[in-house]
Amino acid sequence: MIAWLLLLLYVAVLFACLWKLFERAGRKAWEGFVPGYNLWVWLKITGKPWYWLLLMLVPGINLLVLIILNVNLSIVFGERELKQHVKMVFLPWAAIPQLAYRSKAAYAGPIPHGKHQRGMLGQWGDAILFAVIVATTFRVFTFEAFTIPTESMEKSLLVGDYLFVSKLSYGPRMPMTPITFPFTHHTLPLTEKTPSFTNWFSQPYRRLPGFGSPQRGDAVVFNFPEGDTVVANYQNMSYYQLARSFDRNDILKGYFRVTDESGRKRRIDTGGLLIRPLDKKENYIKRCVAVAGDSLEVRDGMVHVNGEAQPLRETGQYAYGFSLSGVFNKKTLKETMDITTTDVTERGDTAEIPLTAANAAKLKGFSNVKAMTRQNKPRGSYGAKDGWPIFPNDPRYDWSEDNFGPIWVPKAGATVQLTLQNLPLYRRAIEVYEHNTLEVKDGAIWINGAKATSYTFQQDYYWMMGDNRHRSQDSRYWGFVPHDHVVGKAVLVWLTVDKENGGFPFGIRWKRLFSLVK
Repeated sequence: MIAWLLLLLYVAVLFACLWKLFERAGRKAWEGFVPGYNLWVWLKITGKPWYWLLLMLVPGINLLVLIILNVNLSIVFGERELKQHVKMVFLPWAAIPQLAYRSKAAYAGPIPHGKHQRGMLGQWGDAILFAVIVATTFRVFTFEAFTIPTESMEKSLLVGDYLFVSKLSYGPRMPMTPITFPFTHHTLPLTEKTPSFTNWFSQPYRRLPGFGSPQRGDAVVFNFPEGDTVVANYQNMSYYQLARSFDRNDILKGYFRVTDESGRKRRIDTGGLLIRPLDKKENYIKRCVAVAGDSLEVRDGMVHVNGEAQPLRETGQYAYGFSLSGVFNKKTLKETMDITTTDVTERGDTAEIPLTAANAAKLKGFSNVKAMTRQNKPRGSYGAKDGWPIFPNDPRYDWSEDNFGPIWVPKAGATVQLTLQNLPLYRRAIEVYEHNTLEVKDGAIWINGAKATSYTFQQDYYWMMGDNRHRSQDSRYWGFVPHDHVVGKAVLVWLTVDKENGGFPFGIRWKRLFSLVK
């Protein structure tokens, strides 16, 4: 509310002052009162190009443009001191009226010359600000660079891959948290948990038209649906899963209670909780395996969509267990099959490794392999002691990552009949993603204060899974991805670096440079 009041006050200041400044610049007073046109005149008298009007339509970008215009307004009327520019940036409500009614400086023209020429620092400042505007606009509306931090998509996408993600494929989202430090996502550089954004001024979700919507097989970047609340010292873990595994009240107080191997109980500091708006949730990348309206089931590790089997692609991996007569030579595995050392988990004479079908066939023939089996956890593998890690994280469902479903993926405009049995599947979508109040009382479901036996969804949802099936935290653990969480489609690997081979530049995977994401 305060942000909107300050914005309204700023607009009022402009209407009260621009006409006066326009007159001193040789323009007509009435031009200061015509919305839109007065911005065009403002650009003219400060020497800025007309297309900056288009930038004024973009949330976040328009704030930077207005800051530049405020400063340039003071410059063309003779104010050259740094303190005057700082005041125009942070206190335009006072600085603009002072310039209009108290200052007697003459208009120097859109391009200052002679004694009014700006210093090197000022010129560089303008250039840097404009570069930030252009780069931010490109990043928000066309392509953004991402990196692959985990192995959940191997061997399709590798740890160390740097990608370009197309915002145009599904339509770029308008910034929802526009006041943010440039070129950051949710955390300031050189810090671990200091927010790089402020949410006191926010915008509702809006998306511009794109070339399409997520399709089965797309590598999709999206905001982690459960990323609204984050445990500061465990940011790579779901807060909700931690709350199921530990005492939620303890977490709210800032610690976990754990029991070590000796049986002693101790506390572990959580670092506190971080709250993030939708567009500042962590970015994930997974494969879209089912779209809105599909029915999905996983049987013995094989995904079935609408009753049809969807074989794992050649670059996908399952986890295999080995019974060994001798340990694996990790250097040989890396050199011959590009199996990273961290992929090999050994315990005595057993090992577990995520493998493509081709690599599994090769390893099965190694002389030290006595037996090899692919992971296939049956239903009922998890329970309360595990914190019910598999979606919908409810004791009424005994699913595992290998034997899951069937489940229907919600579609905008489609209606589902609600029962107490299937409510766990759709409760978070109804309550959190679509912003309804929901409660169960007297054996009935109540939505927004009315008794409900059905619900019509407001947006499409998707089911995302990693190609590295047993090393991926995906929809099998936290459920549906709403359409408003979708960021874009991964399209190009522009750089890729293997840290195990020396990092940059010695570990560059030259053959993967500028390869399309499949």
